[in-house]
Amino acid sequence: MGRIICCGLGPGDPDLMSVRADRTVRGAKHVAYFRKKGRPGQARRIVEGMLAGDVTEYPMEYPVTTEIAFDSPDYVQLLAGFYDEWAERLARLSRAVDVVVLCEGDPYFYGSFMHLHTRLQGRVEIEVIAGIPGMVGCWNGVGQPIALGDDVTTVLMGTLPEAELERRMRDSDAVVIMKTGRNLAKVRRALASAGRLNDAWLVERGTMPGERVARLAEIEAAECPYFAIVLVHGKGRLPDAAE
Repeated sequence: MGRIICCGLGPGDPDLMSVRADRTVRGAKHVAYFRKKGRPGQARRIVEGMLAGDVTEYPMEYPVTTEIAFDSPDYVQLLAGFYDEWAERLARLSRAVDVVVLCEGDPYFYGSFMHLHTRLQGRVEIEVIAGIPGMVGCWNGVGQPIALGDDVTTVLMGTLPEAELERRMRDSDAVVIMKTGRNLAKVRRALASAGRLNDAWLVERGTMPGERVARLAEIEAAECPYFAIVLVHGKGRLPDAAE
């Protein structure tokens, strides 16, 4: 019997992979990874030059990404069928060999592999290798601590309703906003309404080639790349502040 090993690759820079992930990737004979049609896939890009010459690759191509609304019945049905199919294929393959599934960031933190993870429970042995979440690479790119002292840090999805975004931005000290992309204009409006826009940073392609770090208030774009995160740093008590 083989295993399915989901390998967290970290935020994008191969140098930020764990020793364990590096060793697993280099020793893999069967590697699967998600990608958009016509694209190499971000996870695959991270391990470029690391895979063995005789590795067998299994690109798992999404049937749809942003072509239709993510909350529409058609989208849900297409993605469910996609994950069902690949869970079955990986389960069959892992009866004989180990299969390494590549995952950006940390698999247990909004990782796409979790859609397979739930479908594979009880069917095959699963191992998950932790990785540095993408947001960690992004706030290191800004060069400021994201939170101090008793700051409350909230992670938000840019897909949330604008009023919900604004409310949670007001209620938190440090804020991380994922899934910005086409939601950037909405995120900007919510931050402005919450009085947080001037403190917000946009980090595009954090730790990757082409990384861009800028204050959000100084950017006029209505959209940003898929791999982009908005950060608002907390202002908690500094370590050397008086007790």
